[in-house]
Order: sequence, then C-alpha cells, then structure tokens
Amino acid sequence: MAVGKTKAIPQRSVGQAMWRGTLCKCPHCGQGKMFRAYLKVADHCDTCGEQLDLHRADDFPPYIAIMIVGHLLVGIMLHMDMVWHVNPLTYLYTMIPLAVILPLALLPSIKGAIVGLQWANGMYGFGTGQTD
Repeated sequence: MAVGKTKAIPQRSVGQAMWRGTLCKCPHCGQGKMFRAYLKVADHCDTCGEQLDLHRADDFPPYIAIMIVGHLLVGIMLHMDMVWHVNPLTYLYTMIPLAVILPLALLPSIKGAIVGLQWANGMYGFGTGQTD
C-alpha cells in the first residue's frame, strides 16, 4: 500500500508575521503592501510575489476592533463619571464619534494581523502554492 507524499509547510514565525501584518505589510517579506484598498487584501505582494488573497479573515477583525474599543470607551466613561461627574451630553459629543472612528482606524491593522496569523500557520492554502 503506497502512502501519498505530503508537502511540509516551512516553519514560519507567527509573531513576526502578525507584526508585519499589523503594519499592513506582507507577512512573508515585510516590505510589500498587504492592502490594495482600505480593507481589500492585495492578490500578491508587489515586492516578493507571495499570494495573499487566500485569507479568510471574514468577521473576526471587526469583532476584535469592537471588543477593544468597547472596553476602552466603557473604562473611560466610568472614569469620567466617577472623577468629574460630567454632563451626560459630554458622552454624546465625545464617545459616539470615538465609537465610530476608532474601530475604523484599527480595522486595517487588525485584519493584517489576522492574515499574518493565517499565513504563518499555513491556513486556507497559504504555504502550498509558493516555496519560501
């Protein structure tokens, strides 16, 4: 009975790939751009040619962004209320704009980190196409 050969995925640094993704750079070389638009991952790295469009980030980056911003803003609101006893309209004028702007600002870096994590672990076809 013959056993089929499987291609071993080369060892990749998860931390380095996620950091490069957080910087919105290619997780392989750290030089090329990961995104071709705001949250559109490029098909290939423009520097090293690594295929990047295999990711499956889906709803995970927005979930993380909302969790981070939600915890941050609730902590700020509690602190403001306990220390200064602010007018409730202050929350309307400050926290609502922050609740919209901060997740949008964090999304590219979080999505880049998730794509880097998937690339480093060889998930969803990463590591099977090109040789590193």
